[in-house]
Amino acid sequence: MNEIHLPEKTREVLHRIRKKYKVGFEPLRIRDVELKILQVQDLEQLLAGKDPFADVSIFPFWVKLWEASLMLADIMASMPCEPGQTLLELGAGLAAPGLVAAARGYKVTLSDYEPHILDFQRVSAAANGLHEVDFRIIDWKKPPVMPRFNTIIGAEILFRDEFFQPLLDVFNQYLAPDGTIYIAHDARRKSLPKFLDLAQKEYQVAVSARKMKSEEGELTIIINRLKRK
Repeated sequence: MNEIHLPEKTREVLHRIRKKYKVGFEPLRIRDVELKILQVQDLEQLLAGKDPFADVSIFPFWVKLWEASLMLADIMASMPCEPGQTLLELGAGLAAPGLVAAARGYKVTLSDYEPHILDFQRVSAAANGLHEVDFRIIDWKKPPVMPRFNTIIGAEILFRDEFFQPLLDVFNQYLAPDGTIYIAHDARRKSLPKFLDLAQKEYQVAVSARKMKSEEGELTIIINRLKRK
């Protein structure tokens, strides 16, 4: 990626990121969508052996492009986008699904909970010439006022039980009446069944399981589609 082609403000953001992280642009191909994603390159040093399935409160989930995120990105690449469709990615991290959706024509809002995460998203969006993208910090317990979205997506967004109801409140606040939610998680995430039990009170929940290969071997990714009852 030739950084000279980035807008000046984006180059300033990238310079700010490089003061803290060793980063580079990595190619990502999802079906016929080709992207360049800004990623942390010294990942192992940053993660320091932390287990993402042991203590989620201390694991920096945003720094890694998770298999569930790639699977959700594939779903976004496979779906046609009608003109004017809006999409919100919650807990977007490096935002592969949302960026793929933007490349497909959605008007996308990427969100997370810390400004430096949004900086990564801004640089990746600019590097791929994706201009119909907005960036918002969203505290699930105090969500800002925003318009409703046709589609809401999220990969590996289930953490502690105390955030389940706030997440459902966010769904209720931001989802258009006839909208659809897609979430994707590694089947090992023990919080998923608990959350779905709660969500089924308000939503029709469809479930599918997909296999994919990773450095750890074959993983099962659970995809859930939620629509209001």
